[in-house]
Amino acid sequence: MANLIVDAKGLACPMPIVKAKKGIDSLQPGQIMELQTTDKGSMNDFQAWVKQTKHELVEAKEANGVFTFLVRKGS
Repeated sequence: MANLIVDAKGLACPMPIVKAKKGIDSLQPGQIMELQTTDKGSMNDFQAWVKQTKHELVEAKEANGVFTFLVRKGS
């Protein structure tokens, strides 16, 4: 269950990443953020962004054109 849901649907890159960064910065370590986006490039972009951070990508899925990412905030 996500502690925070960030809705970035309809936004083009890099806005979903910008919103995700703002969202995750507001959480405590170990908490989970869910990002929802419709940007087709986000699957690659977001996974690359998580790799560059200390956060953990718990899940990445796509359904009906909506990409959903669950990220656990690192320490």
